[in-house]
Amino acid sequence: MTFATPPVLGPARVPYALLARAHGAARLLAERGVGAGSRIAVDVADPWDALAWFLGADLLGAATLMVEPAWTSRERAAVLADARPHLVVTGTPAPAAHGITPAGDDDTFFYLPTTSGSSSRPKVLIRTRGSWLRSFAALGRLPGPVLIPGPLSSSLFLFGALHALWCGHDLRLSPRWDPEAAAGAARDAAAVHLVPAMLAGLLAALDRRPDLRAACALRTVVCGGAHLGAETRERFARLLPDTELIEYYGSAEHSLIAIRREDDGLRPVPGARLDIRDGLLWVNSPLAYGGRLRDGELEPDGAGWSTVGDRVELDPSGCLVVRGRAGAVVSSGGRLVSAEEVEAVLRGVPGVADVLVTGTPHPALGAIVTAVVEVGADARPALRDLRAAARTALEPGKRPRRWLATRALPRTPSGKPARAAITRQLRDGTLPAEPLR
Repeated sequence: MTFATPPVLGPARVPYALLARAHGAARLLAERGVGAGSRIAVDVADPWDALAWFLGADLLGAATLMVEPAWTSRERAAVLADARPHLVVTGTPAPAAHGITPAGDDDTFFYLPTTSGSSSRPKVLIRTRGSWLRSFAALGRLPGPVLIPGPLSSSLFLFGALHALWCGHDLRLSPRWDPEAAAGAARDAAAVHLVPAMLAGLLAALDRRPDLRAACALRTVVCGGAHLGAETRERFARLLPDTELIEYYGSAEHSLIAIRREDDGLRPVPGARLDIRDGLLWVNSPLAYGGRLRDGELEPDGAGWSTVGDRVELDPSGCLVVRGRAGAVVSSGGRLVSAEEVEAVLRGVPGVADVLVTGTPHPALGAIVTAVVEVGADARPALRDLRAAARTALEPGKRPRRWLATRALPRTPSGKPARAAITRQLRDGTLPAEPLR
């Protein structure tokens, strides 16, 4: 039996067992009324099951939302309200006895990534096949097999998995990150996709275990999601001198924007037009998203210039230097955290007069989520209550890891907390605040 390859993978040769399960998933979805233009949500723990459902939906011309297990009930409800999937699937799709004919073209919507923006509500974006096929080509061919040491509910790791299949390589899927396990798995992988914090952990494991370092078969490491510091790059070169390091800068909205190879800087990917306006990067790219879903309705991106508020510069050689996200977003460990979302949760804790959330520097994560709490005149919030509120309403990556207390937050003339001033004072050590205990 010959099964057609899902369109988002192009003409690649995909393992027969995965193809059979993808076509089985497509048949099950079709029996439940899913077809071209439909949207589904995949809520399964096993990454191979999730991948089969995803590729099955792509065969039908449907778009898939990958449910994040760490979402709280509030976050899940908000995302599903915007995505409005026709079906939420669970379980294991069985292999098909007969294949189906793929539907749609490069302009077909196939994926619904989620990202937290500057508001307190997660955003649901929508991507076309063509935008990711062009992104695969921009990254280029990698050696295989390819290790994916993170959940496919993350667009970074889903991209890595689909790119590997597009290259025609075998996958090594590991939904939970463990540095030692990843170092062991690197004996049977030629490439891996990581965020900077993971790369630092992998290097530390290889440094501790010379036996694993000697057995490491990695020829290429792809690192994205956050700024990679010079110290990590130097350690990489020392421990893995024969391994290529590819860094990329991008966003959920724009996919790949610039790539750094070898000793060069970040160079824009082919076709991406960049413009710096008042220090912020604006992008016009064929790799960009198709729009946003809000209450089930598509708000197109306009196929023009857009920005996510990143502050950038160009160095003398014309390479991009990313200075960080402007506004109320913290980039921590490859995740963009909405400060306003965290603030809204913490303001409800007794004893909190007001709160501002920002990022403070961290050597591995880039920044850690930091809460500066303005304590009331008559009551002081208990740290255990703040942490309990964060555990209840926020997924782990959004919870503050540093807690400070102050009697009065600096404010703007309108009475709002002065975000830029507080961030600057934290950096300079001039903010009158103490650790919250």
